[in-house]
Amino acid sequence: MTQKRQVDPLHSFLAGSLAGAVEASITYPFEFAKTRLQLVDKAAKVSRNPLTLIYTTAKTQGIGSIYVGCPAFIVGNTAKAGVRFLGFDAIKNVLRDPVTGELSGPRGVLAGFGAGLLESVVAVTPFEGIKTALIDDKQSATPKYHNNGRGIVRNYSALVRDQGLRGLYRGVLPVSMRQAANQAVRLGCYNKIKTSVQEYTNTPKDKPLSSGLTFVVGAFSGIVTVYSTMPIDTVKTRMQSLDSSKYTSTANCFAKVFKEEGVLTFWKGATPRLGRLILSGGIVFTIYEKVLLVLG
Repeated sequence: MTQKRQVDPLHSFLAGSLAGAVEASITYPFEFAKTRLQLVDKAAKVSRNPLTLIYTTAKTQGIGSIYVGCPAFIVGNTAKAGVRFLGFDAIKNVLRDPVTGELSGPRGVLAGFGAGLLESVVAVTPFEGIKTALIDDKQSATPKYHNNGRGIVRNYSALVRDQGLRGLYRGVLPVSMRQAANQAVRLGCYNKIKTSVQEYTNTPKDKPLSSGLTFVVGAFSGIVTVYSTMPIDTVKTRMQSLDSSKYTSTANCFAKVFKEEGVLTFWKGATPRLGRLILSGGIVFTIYEKVLLVLG
């Protein structure tokens, strides 16, 4: 059997970074809606429909309001995707069968788990902390980092200065848990389904699937990821909000949300996250595969 070729680490990083930047730019309104819904108090009388939330916010506060925190998200997503695919392909290369070059299902999940931990520490925690704090600040009665006459760079700088390194890495545990679970499920699922499709269609293992099939496989991986990891994502958002001091730890946040707001609260924001990850899965994997092809 022909050994499957290994992916060049630099190509993985470049392809992943480009895919992450494009995906973040396109899908950010869904990310905004998800974060806002996760921060809404249970007693608040606001629509839980993500499309209504996006429309109402854009109508009353301007179209720019649904892109609050977007620059930080794009930079973070670019770095995250680059590190993710770099880590995933590097770990895959180590875990492949030395004879066939194949990667078993459990090893694919393990590679995704490792990639998720790596990206959470390097890129996700600080940039998502900035994004979440800005969205939370925007909905307060007296926003500190908006409408103050300062430019976006000065507002971001003020937030980073006020939060400090410790503040930016607040919530690193739930972020790491979410990213590890996300990528273990998402990349493991993608790798397994892709291999199955290649076998069914008699596609050589070192050749990418068609754009259409890549998009479908990536989108399906996104659906599986959303519903299996949503509780961790909700806790992550609460721990990175400006009101996070009311939670003493990640475990306390889980317990407090469950006790005071009910188990369904953990899946609040699932619809916009699902919309983003379906698009995200399709866009990221399609661009990633095509850029790798171009880079040879």
